[in-house]
Amino acid sequence: MLSVGDRAPDFTLPSSAGAVRLADVLRGTAVVLYFYPKDETPGCTAEACAFRDGYEVFTQAGAEVIGVSDDSVVAHQSFVAHHRLPFLLLSDPGGEVRRLYGVSGWLGLLRGRVTFVIDRQGIVRHVFDSQLHATRHVDEALETIRNL
Repeated sequence: MLSVGDRAPDFTLPSSAGAVRLADVLRGTAVVLYFYPKDETPGCTAEACAFRDGYEVFTQAGAEVIGVSDDSVVAHQSFVAHHRLPFLLLSDPGGEVRRLYGVSGWLGLLRGRVTFVIDRQGIVRHVFDSQLHATRHVDEALETIRNL
């Protein structure tokens, strides 16, 4: 898995807004990039809604939130609409970007839940890996963004 101080690998993934390239987003803001297992599951919904509820604070602090899972763009569109999510969800169906970032599975059953805070220069400033504490990802990321 990537560590603090590593350069975040660039990638392009599809979203409902079209293809999104990390390097393009980093031109204007820091990025909170969070990998999660699956749309509409209890932990993932709680995590996404916590990011939603803190989204304005993230943007005011100069950060954009982006979620990544292997769900389809269509599934993401439904998840975004159902929970009024104001940030992008990217589709990584083959898990290529997940592997690029070193986000492994949990107990061989679920995709991993890991959040990376990436500064405007593309350097990883914080990594939080916890399958069970879904909403704590938001607190960890926000604390780091405030200290950048």
